Amino acid sequence: MFKKIYITLFFMATVGLSFAQERSRMESAVPPQAFLDSAEYYMKTDIEKSIEYVIEAISALGNNGDQTALAESYSVLGEIYRYHKQYDLAIDNFEYSKGLKKTLQTDLLLGETYVLNQNYEEGITVFEPLRRSKNLVPYQKVRLYEGLGDAHKGLGAIRKALDFYNEALRVAEKNQITPKVTDLNSKIADTYAKEDRVQEAEGYYNNSLSLSRGENPQRAIQENEKVADFYNQKNRYDDEIQLRKRSLRDLNSLPKQKVVEEKNTIDADSITSQRINYKIGNAYAAQDKFEEAIPYLERSIVEADSEDDLLVQKDATRKLSEVYRYKGDFNKALETYQEYVAVVDSLYNRKEQEISTAARLNREITTKQNRIASLEQDRELSQSRYDLALTEQKLSKESNKRQKLIIYFLLVGMVLLGIATFFFYRSDKQQRLANNLLALKSLRSQMNPHFIFNALNSVNNYIAKSDERSANRFLSDFSVLMRTVLENSEEDFIPLSKELELLELYVKLEHSRFPDKFDFSIHIDKGLDVDAFEIPPMLLQPYIENAIWHGLRYKVEKGFLKIELRQLTNQLVEIVISDNGIGRAKSMEIKTKNQKKQKSKAMGNIKKRIAILNSMYKNKVDVSVRDLYDDKTGTKVILRLKKD
Repeated sequence: MFKKIYITLFFMATVGLSFAQERSRMESAVPPQAFLDSAEYYMKTDIEKSIEYVIEAISALGNNGDQTALAESYSVLGEIYRYHKQYDLAIDNFEYSKGLKKTLQTDLLLGETYVLNQNYEEGITVFEPLRRSKNLVPYQKVRLYEGLGDAHKGLGAIRKALDFYNEALRVAEKNQITPKVTDLNSKIADTYAKEDRVQEAEGYYNNSLSLSRGENPQRAIQENEKVADFYNQKNRYDDEIQLRKRSLRDLNSLPKQKVVEEKNTIDADSITSQRINYKIGNAYAAQDKFEEAIPYLERSIVEADSEDDLLVQKDATRKLSEVYRYKGDFNKALETYQEYVAVVDSLYNRKEQEISTAARLNREITTKQNRIASLEQDRELSQSRYDLALTEQKLSKESNKRQKLIIYFLLVGMVLLGIATFFFYRSDKQQRLANNLLALKSLRSQMNPHFIFNALNSVNNYIAKSDERSANRFLSDFSVLMRTVLENSEEDFIPLSKELELLELYVKLEHSRFPDKFDFSIHIDKGLDVDAFEIPPMLLQPYIENAIWHGLRYKVEKGFLKIELRQLTNQLVEIVISDNGIGRAKSMEIKTKNQKKQKSKAMGNIKKRIAILNSMYKNKVDVSVRDLYDDKTGTKVILRLKKD
């Protein structure tokens, strides 16, 4: 029996080894480094093509590839994800590269990416051991101390942050690393500004301005705008305007090709002509210099329209409408405001398209990452086969000990099989988690446009009634609500207190639309610490929206909406949303077919979100819906939320 097993395993190992050698010979026709060079070339312009070249490089290395080259491949992949702000994926690949071969460059990239991802303590953990290294070149020392400064600044340890920034500045000045000298002066100024130490901040900003003008024009423009923002925060509008006009002159003096390249490398918020014109107009308006503000705002709108920059066009159009209103030119104010509403509609249509594109790109990235994981598994499996084949060759030379060595070999094979099974299980578990995260993000993307367009209907009603004051007041509250929604839209969980603030603002807005349809109250038990609990964002709003739009709105007499929060245990809070509306059964009778479909889709999204979150966080959320009264009128939603 042992002899048959031995022959079978030896045959499989030999065939696997031959296949691996042939594949390696074919793939070696193109050097792996050539693929990595191509990946770096396309890094900033085409993420999918860049990742594909890394996959080709890993494939070209073969299943028995050099560890150093393989580590470099995963490090390049991490840099690609980092550039496109996919920080979690970047961290995973830098960690894997570090596991294959530890280098100072990979450690620096890993620490910097942790800081970019706001994992400040993890970043410090990576950086601190590097301070003892004697192999760091001056530029790497500057990056190390700058990274430690960024991490401590993120943690609020301003004194430590300044110490590290100053150490980095000392090394950069000593070794004449000019770009870093400019950057560090700017970061020190930012840190002082954060502490409201205006005099120190202004001194370092003056240094960074002077230094940046000795570098390329694009860097000078970037620093001009950064300091101008500082002046804006301190209400020093004349200084702000002077700097921004200088930025405009410098930007207009650049060759057109340089301007295009600059948009791809520096934050467009700081360097586009339309954005600068808008900020100049805004500064004039803040001083009530409306005549000076109008030309800049109009120029910003025209340029933004030409460049298809809807964000700037929206902001500038709204500000221009406000300027006309302050001047007393209400006809132009109304006309401009109508243009603003049209731009907002276009912006939200584009946002939907961007959400769809982002979802597609995430799917593509996930597919490519899975291919890379598969290549790594193939490499590990081939390496195992190769090791087994070598073991068999040694066994064939030791005929006296063959039986014992075969038994040992089988035991090793079983252990390897167990390890392979463990890694496969872990990879499958991680993949399910990644799929859940993508599904959760997709559902949030579907909910936010639904909520936004429902809220915009309220604005349109006031505009249709020519109720300018109410429309302005409603739009102001709505903009606060929208900013909160957009800030929370990327989070799985937010503090319960933030969700309650959002809900109170939402109910207030709906009540202003239907004051004769319902009153409302929000009651929170005195003993409940709302900051101690977290809740998925926008989870309660659809239930409240259903209560208002499908229950209370159709009620003949004035109804009442009640939201109650009470703590059942130290780990459990109960949220009750009740209304004395017409009830679910009556609501279904009077709804149109389209309304039924929309409600079904919205509530279906909520159920899917809860199901995914519960699978990821161990049944954190429980929701039940029932009739409030025995005659099937009124509705009561009970949501229970666990702390951890």
